[in-house]
Amino acid sequence: MSNTILIGAQWGDEGKGKVIDLLAEKSDYIVRFQGGNNAGHTVDLGGNKVVLHHIPSGILHRKTVCVIGNGVVLDLGAFFEEVEMLRRRGITVRGRLFVSDRAHIIFDYHRLIDQLREECQGRGKIGTTKRGIGPCYGDKVNRLGIRLCDLMNLNVFRERLKMVLKEKNAMLKKIYRHRPFSFTAMYRTYSQYRRRIAPFVRNTSLLLDQADRKRKRILFEGAQGTLLDVDHGTYPYVTSSNASAGGAIAGTGMSPRRISDVIGVVKAYTTRVGEGPFPTIFPPDLLSHIQTRGEEFGATTGRPRRCGWFDAVVVRHSILVNGLSKIVVMKLDVLDGLPKIKICVAYRYRGKRYKHFPADLEVLEHAQPVYQELPGWQTPTHEARRWGDLPMNARRYLRQLETILKVPIALVSVGSERSQTVSIDGTLW
Repeated sequence: MSNTILIGAQWGDEGKGKVIDLLAEKSDYIVRFQGGNNAGHTVDLGGNKVVLHHIPSGILHRKTVCVIGNGVVLDLGAFFEEVEMLRRRGITVRGRLFVSDRAHIIFDYHRLIDQLREECQGRGKIGTTKRGIGPCYGDKVNRLGIRLCDLMNLNVFRERLKMVLKEKNAMLKKIYRHRPFSFTAMYRTYSQYRRRIAPFVRNTSLLLDQADRKRKRILFEGAQGTLLDVDHGTYPYVTSSNASAGGAIAGTGMSPRRISDVIGVVKAYTTRVGEGPFPTIFPPDLLSHIQTRGEEFGATTGRPRRCGWFDAVVVRHSILVNGLSKIVVMKLDVLDGLPKIKICVAYRYRGKRYKHFPADLEVLEHAQPVYQELPGWQTPTHEARRWGDLPMNARRYLRQLETILKVPIALVSVGSERSQTVSIDGTLW
């Protein structure tokens, strides 16, 4: 492993936090390149779970340097809460954690507008986390954003905030009938944040370039998953950033020529939180069983995730979009005990068979999955540590996934703890 991008190859929540934690042992730098605190990575440290939303989970390894890239939108209050949580756990972040001076800031008006928009949508809502992520990215594209480098210069910050608040307050008053924000109060709050964030702010593109020239190993950590990518996902039921491998380039300033590997993380089944089409959803009884057994509740929102059979149409799309060279399969143990296992290999709609992931929402919302069925293993896998320890039918299931996807599986997780991992080819851990 040299410079590696690790991304979710489904709808997010694949268990990337554990994989990043494992790869952190061999990494010098870990970089978050998109999203905000609408994502959560959970790491199980001997039964003690740590959930991080902004800060890369590699911070739990004391030798790694962690970077939040320019593609991330930063909620400063939430960021400081994470820093304090880590401090209470005895984990030092000063000198090991840096934030891009080009990262955009989430303000109170972003969160409020996110909430008000979602409430107005009714049945057409997207299912956002209401944390201001979309409105902040919208301001970024509309050139109304305020970056950390702007906050560092109070003259620039004052003028930018005045200009932006004039528009936001007009919107709140005329469209949503909501009281406006006070410039004075907001300026005072964020001026105080400025002093606290200053030690972390850097030109992180330059920092990463220098690290690469010193042959440091850099791991790029994605949030969400490819099917939530604003360009390649199930639009409009997506996040507001590029959660695919291309986002790592735009969201950090690292040259694509310096990326050596792209690894995709999937669950042994499929999950989705929020709204939007989900062709392979389980029937109610099995859905409830998997939600409970797999602890399928969002790390950020606590919302129950929809669960379904492994969707190879989705993952083949992720392989195409990201150029995946390896797959990591998480939560195989959740399928222990099932008599039959299904794999969706295509969709069927109005007499047409779709092997490739369609963009058309009508097709996605009404298509019937075409399944291959395999026998389950009905044997616990949580103690497996080598390929030969897995039940024969579990190995057959994994080999069938490789055959369908045409990408090798490098690692299989059979539990939430670090040790509950089966390395297949020895290239990751």
